[in-house]
Amino acid sequence: MFKGVLFDLDGILTDTAEYHYRAWKKLGQEIGIPIDRKFNEQLKGVSRNDSLKLLLEKADRVGEYNSERLQELATCKNNYYLEMIKNIGPEDVYPGILTLLKELKGHGIKVSLASASKNGPLLLGLLKLNSFFDGIADPEKIAFGKPKPDIFLLAAKNINVRAEECIGIEDAIAGVQAIQSSGAMPIGVGKTSELGDKLNIVPTTEKLTYDYLVSKWEDLFKVV
Repeated sequence: MFKGVLFDLDGILTDTAEYHYRAWKKLGQEIGIPIDRKFNEQLKGVSRNDSLKLLLEKADRVGEYNSERLQELATCKNNYYLEMIKNIGPEDVYPGILTLLKELKGHGIKVSLASASKNGPLLLGLLKLNSFFDGIADPEKIAFGKPKPDIFLLAAKNINVRAEECIGIEDAIAGVQAIQSSGAMPIGVGKTSELGDKLNIVPTTEKLTYDYLVSKWEDLFKVV
């Protein structure tokens, strides 16, 4: 039986992806690098600094900025984002998530946050989900962001569970790849065309029930 569940945040607990897009779009306009939603797909699940690098690479302008200016741009984007999300509340938690968290807690399963967002603690507070999380992986304390496994390995470590004993839940391909590399069992939320066909996928978070997680975990270890 699995001992822990590692949750991504954006697109799993709530929909902050739209605000990230708007914040990156606003920053892009200010520095003369327009972006659209198609380009924004590359940024999902990716850390702030790595997203900024992708934005600058798009216009072949990475070499124009020193480290201090890069940090200023990243901070500027985050300030836009924070202003946009300040009204998020418990009513914005995705369908099925609160029930799942209650079920996991009731069965003694540890829960940890594995988000690339440095605003994870803030968002958990706004959503009133703090009490359900036994650990939060700090993206500042890892060497590499998604699709490397570091954030999921840290999330598992923070709840004293091996990654191989955990289920990871993601909605972005970079996150799915990170879960797979960590040794945890991935469950995707979205479409096979976007996440691949080598994992279990549900169309919406409403399908993420405790019984569903248990059945997929048991399927993984069935002897053929």
